Order: sequence, then C-alpha cells, then structure tokens
Amino acid sequence: MVGPKISPGLRGQKQTFVCEHNVAPHVHKFSTPSMIQLMEQASQAAVDEYLEKGQTSVGIEVNIRHLAPADIGATIIAHAELLEVDRKRLTFRVEAFDGDRKLGEGTHRRAVIDLP
Repeated sequence: MVGPKISPGLRGQKQTFVCEHNVAPHVHKFSTPSMIQLMEQASQAAVDEYLEKGQTSVGIEVNIRHLAPADIGATIIAHAELLEVDRKRLTFRVEAFDGDRKLGEGTHRRAVIDLP
C-alpha cells in the first residue's frame, strides 16, 4: 500500500526545451519517446514528495497519442494528474503542450516499489 497522502488529484508537471537531443532525426520534430519520457517525469513529480522513505515509483504502462509536432526551439510542458490508486499502482492522466497547442495525451501507470 502507499501512504495516505498519495490520493487522486495530485498533480505534477515537467518541461523541456526541444533541441537536437530529443527530436526524431528523420523529421527534426519533438520525438514521441521524448514526449512519453516527459509525461512519465511529470507523473513521478506528482507523487515523489509523498512516497515513504525508501520508496520510488517506476513506469509500468503507457497509452499515449502523439497529436501534433513541435519544432526545435519549442518549450514543451507535460502535465500529470493522479486519477486512481490501487494498492501500489497509480494511474495518471497525462498531457503535453507547446504553448496552448496540445501535442499529446493519454494515460500512464506507475508502480510504487521499495528500493533495495
């Protein structure tokens, strides 16, 4: 089980700058794997401070749609909202934006684990 402070409604966000390191090389646009990574980081940020000492969370499932491209130079912000807690499994709604334009959306699941 997770602590009582981890409950639906927690939110996190993470941002990145689109550069040569996070674009798909054949189109020079923000890559889908980079967007998913940013969404995972936003989800982790939503709960990190509420985890018990010696715990972390790891991604276990992604269901993401990449809706629009983003050019080099854009600032991308991913938002995550915790929707459900099932023992040690957490379900998030995730979205990514370039300004007001939605680039991606979906769900992401994480599991809370004890560190060795």
